[in-house]
Amino acid sequence: MTRLALIDDHESVRLGLESACARVGGMDVVFSGSTVRDYLAWRTYSASQPADVVVLDLTLGDGSTVTENVTRVIRDGSPVIIHSVADRPSAVREALAAGAAGVISKSSRTDDVLGAIRVVARGEPLDNVEWASAVEGDRAFADAQLSARERDVLRLYAAGLPLKAVAERLGIAYSTAKENITRVRVKYVEVGRPAPTKVDLLRRAMEDGLVDESPDEH
Repeated sequence: MTRLALIDDHESVRLGLESACARVGGMDVVFSGSTVRDYLAWRTYSASQPADVVVLDLTLGDGSTVTENVTRVIRDGSPVIIHSVADRPSAVREALAAGAAGVISKSSRTDDVLGAIRVVARGEPLDNVEWASAVEGDRAFADAQLSARERDVLRLYAAGLPLKAVAERLGIAYSTAKENITRVRVKYVEVGRPAPTKVDLLRRAMEDGLVDESPDEH
């Protein structure tokens, strides 16, 4: 029996998967909830073993990042399948870089989702179109290896906020924000994508899907 945890802030998605698992048998949904924090709290209070597979939405509504969620679940002892519309390549790449076993689209047939769960439960990685396109789509983003904090600072700074406002928004010191931007520039230089000006940083952020392309950008 494969023990599953479903983490998605859309209840209808969780209920649909629960119903499918009950129908086919061989899968037991031991947890269904909207955040990784709730899952880990349930693990603590119930003294239950880690789920054999955690099916995780790419973006949750609690403000957590993809990297944080995937890393915490894997550290807790479970492999992760990202179940997503997969329309944000940068977030998909981030999930895979954090160690997710693969991606299955929410537009996939239910049987395909269950098949993916079985593959990962056997300890095998998924080999699917979403994974391939996410990795192939922008190798330079992965090579730059920006940390979660560096991405947050870059996203806000490139979108137009002064560095002081970025620091205030993120609750960090101005010097920390400035140091992050300096490291971002260094990392982009190291992968052959220099960004000496703020306009260059905006271009890099757009290339990597961190900010939307603006119609006012010249």
